[in-house]
Amino acid sequence: MDSFELNKLAGAFLGAVFFLMTLGLASDALFAEHSVETPGFAIAAAEGAGEAEEAAPAEAELAPISPLLASADLAAGESVFKKCASCHTWEEGGANKTGPNLWNIVNRPVASVAGFGYSSALKTYAEGGKVWDYEALNRFLHGPKKYIAGTTMGFAGLKKDQDVANLIAWMRTHSASPAPLP
Repeated sequence: MDSFELNKLAGAFLGAVFFLMTLGLASDALFAEHSVETPGFAIAAAEGAGEAEEAAPAEAELAPISPLLASADLAAGESVFKKCASCHTWEEGGANKTGPNLWNIVNRPVASVAGFGYSSALKTYAEGGKVWDYEALNRFLHGPKKYIAGTTMGFAGLKKDQDVANLIAWMRTHSASPAPLP
């Protein structure tokens, strides 16, 4: 091989090296990593905010049941009860299903139906002699798991305040001596 061909090969090699180095520098400039001044979005949360603290505002938003009961529609309440009928009965002496019988539910002690296996959460809630008064039923029917965490009742709850009032008014009539309206 003569020196001219050797120079052509050396020039081609050096040209390729120069081209690759230039390409590397240009790509580093285009795709350079920049450090972020502030990392992501800051999420402000009060420390120690547990489920109980989160549930409290939801309870405060519920409309009082007393004025709604005054305008309750019993026929609409019976219609709403159809959602409950797959798990509950309402007749006096009726059998327990997945849920307990609801005869005489208004002002009845919580977790008091004989022969029904209540969840430990409901038994704990019932301690101290709690009863299913109008406000307790209102909160429970809006969201059973929100009101009594750990309950095994699978129902998500009723969204409309008037549906809850209609249902409570209808259930109230299923008693030998219905509880007085508030």
